[in-house]
Amino acid sequence: MNNLKATQREQKIYGSLVEIMKRENDCTAYRIIDKSGEVVMTSYTVFPGIELIYNDVHMQICQVDADPPKNILEINHCREGRIECEFDNGEYLYLSKGDLSIQLKDGSCHNSYFPLSHYHGISVAIDLDEAPKCLSCILDDVSVDPIELSKKICRTDKYMVMRSKPCFEHIFSELYTIPGHIKRGYFKIKVLELLLFLSGVNLDSERLAQKYFSKYQVDRVKSIKKYLVENICQRITLDELSQKFDIPLTSMKICFKGVYGTTIYSFIRNYKMQSAAMLLKQSDKNIIEIAGMVGYDNGSKFAGAFKKVMNVTPKEYRNKIVQMEPFLTK
Repeated sequence: MNNLKATQREQKIYGSLVEIMKRENDCTAYRIIDKSGEVVMTSYTVFPGIELIYNDVHMQICQVDADPPKNILEINHCREGRIECEFDNGEYLYLSKGDLSIQLKDGSCHNSYFPLSHYHGISVAIDLDEAPKCLSCILDDVSVDPIELSKKICRTDKYMVMRSKPCFEHIFSELYTIPGHIKRGYFKIKVLELLLFLSGVNLDSERLAQKYFSKYQVDRVKSIKKYLVENICQRITLDELSQKFDIPLTSMKICFKGVYGTTIYSFIRNYKMQSAAMLLKQSDKNIIEIAGMVGYDNGSKFAGAFKKVMNVTPKEYRNKIVQMEPFLTK
């Protein structure tokens, strides 16, 4: 019978809210739930001191490091969504689909911020005090020293982001679909492949390509996003937002897309249509009323915008929901 109680060490790492969903052999599934959402992390021990973790996040802010360990080299691959990377100097980077981040964790606590409240990806965590000093003993011609790798990657920065490349897709794509019966062996091969690749890559050009945003810019666009969501029924121009939140128009547009992965207009249109879809599903209000609630005083313009986002008209969407109700209530 599995022991489903979190150990003291696990609570220090993941916080007091962590639950153990599954524990068997070298696999443990953790879950953190609060009123804002849920995080599920499924961790596999690949080598001593080296873990591969599947991250399934559906919340915006999560503090999992209550008392984090030191000297951990963490490599993250983003499959879906976005994650914020905050630096000691007050600058920010954002990890998006296909990107890779590399961080040397120093034992300090921090919040993980997911701008879209949605993130799926894989982490490889290497405990530099416990991992094999050299992995060349596992396969001939695979000369990877985790400590030397960490010095190379993090010699100037504790955190860096490498933008999406076909080689990342090659390394990680199979990890999301690998059959269970060969999973353990495949993990070993893929972790070695990843570390060997990073040992040979030229990181100087990667550092030059990184796009940073200041804390002021990020705080402004987060406030803008909050304002847009809270005033969904209003029509608001970009110039009005720029003046109201005291940020230059060009900087506002670039930073908003950097944080949320889309333009301001696309973000608010999608948010309005998702909100309208919920109203069509959960209320008896007519379509014109719902259009007004999300800032449209013209029914045909609302229907056109709704179809662009949802691929069906508001009427078709509601009819589809009505047709599904008998099956949903069974």
